Amino acid sequence: MSLYMLPLVIGWPQIVLIAVVVLLLFGGKKIPELMKGLGSGIKEFKDASKEEEGSKEDQKE
Repeated sequence: MSLYMLPLVIGWPQIVLIAVVVLLLFGGKKIPELMKGLGSGIKEFKDASKEEEGSKEDQKE
């Protein structure tokens, strides 16, 4: 692994630190809403990418 990529490695301490910061910023009541929105956004992205993949295959035929 090259030296310039070393800060990009995320371990358990960094994940815990990020979770604590998110909890402090948004509070316990807001986090489930944020995760629900994140999940639906990821689902829409996957659906759109599958749709785009299908349209590319149709153009090839």
